[in-house]
Amino acid sequence: MTGEFLAAGVARWTARITPNRLRVGLIAVVSAAVYAVLGLVKLATYRASTFDLVIVDQAVRNYAHFRPPYIPMVGAFHDRGLDYLQLADHFSPIYALLAPFYWIHDGPASLIVAQALLFAAAIPFIWLFTRRMLGTAPAYLVAVAYALSWPVAQAIAFDAHEVMFVPLLTAIMIERYHADRFLPAFAAMGGLLLVKEDMGLTVIGFGLYLFVTGDRFRGLCCAAIGLGGVMLTRGALISLAGGESADFWAYGHLGPDAPSAILTLLRDPLAALLLPFSEETKVDTLFLLAWPTLLLCLLSPLSLVALPHLLERMLSDRELWWRADFQYNAFTVVILFCAGVDGLCRLLRRLKRSDDRSLKLAWSAGACVVALTLVPRFSLDQLYHPSFYKAEEIATASAAEAVAKVPRGVTVEAANSLGPALTSRTTVLLWTGQSHGADWVVADTARWQYPFGSPDDQRAQVNRLVTEGYTKVYDHDGYVVLRRR
Repeated sequence: MTGEFLAAGVARWTARITPNRLRVGLIAVVSAAVYAVLGLVKLATYRASTFDLVIVDQAVRNYAHFRPPYIPMVGAFHDRGLDYLQLADHFSPIYALLAPFYWIHDGPASLIVAQALLFAAAIPFIWLFTRRMLGTAPAYLVAVAYALSWPVAQAIAFDAHEVMFVPLLTAIMIERYHADRFLPAFAAMGGLLLVKEDMGLTVIGFGLYLFVTGDRFRGLCCAAIGLGGVMLTRGALISLAGGESADFWAYGHLGPDAPSAILTLLRDPLAALLLPFSEETKVDTLFLLAWPTLLLCLLSPLSLVALPHLLERMLSDRELWWRADFQYNAFTVVILFCAGVDGLCRLLRRLKRSDDRSLKLAWSAGACVVALTLVPRFSLDQLYHPSFYKAEEIATASAAEAVAKVPRGVTVEAANSLGPALTSRTTVLLWTGQSHGADWVVADTARWQYPFGSPDDQRAQVNRLVTEGYTKVYDHDGYVVLRRR
């Protein structure tokens, strides 16, 4: 009887695996594998960085051992002590969900794999949303376009960040709401508030979308929840964890605080409207965000979900936030793809061609082609160049020898590219021009390392440490290992 029961259960489960589910699952699995390869190769060839991979690694490792999420690397960097909490740097308690990965493998490779899986996990929800709106064939094309999209490529190429959770959560929020499955939609929305202190802005944007599309009560509630989340995290929780509000103020050109910045914008509304387009870099990034949807995302009120977070970036005085080089654009990539799908449907309704499958297929194919044409400009391009897998063998071997000199369990100041190789067995601090008195230092004097200005500065710092009582125990190919006497 037991065998028959199990056989019947397996048969029912197998029957649910439709060809579409298999194909979508295959796209997601292949995407996750490609993302993981990109990150793992960079880690193995000493092209990952202490800032930020070691930061996340330290927080998650502490969660995995049921300790507070201390990040001594950032604490030392800002002179705030080695017991500095990750929640004071960015309010990201959602990192605790990654602790089980560290029970399997304790090291930054687990973060890279987890990040790859999370980015790929958004694909089934994007497919479901698109199939409901446009049909099955367009759904596959849009899913592939997301998998190849440049914001995802840039995010997975630069270590690991809290943004890894956002595409999946926003995809669930939008798709499940559209399917009238409100509980998982609003649960995902609530999860966004645990990702980062500014994710309340995306929740506000979701509230604006609901309000504009007629769901006014839920829209007002969501906007209030988002505003409350931003005020609570930035105004109270981060301060209680030991953070400083000045760390998050990026609008000094508008005023010293939020009220003065708002007054500045209100005094000159025209200048406020032009500020997001005031630099060529901003315009380039905004165009690149809209172009993968052939600009049709601009026709959908779903774009309102992304608007507050985009304004936070484009109104700031931090150029890194404007650029297309880093992970920041992955916060909005799913929203804009879904907005593109919705924008096409609205356009077809206006043209009274809602049932025109050829136009739906043409737009979806166009979005996929655009994603393919942008691949050579961004980080996925590395994967089909043999040189990406063949780092300088001598330098890699020397780096491996250098980190091997450092014993387990010590505190070490490591060059930016060497910290990830040490973080699973030591307490890593970033090697800078200011010594933190660690017993061990692993330096690089041949290649530029953040935050130094040049290799000359790095060599000068090594000489300074030697005069202060450190002894060289390894010196080869520019890699220097120092031990304090």
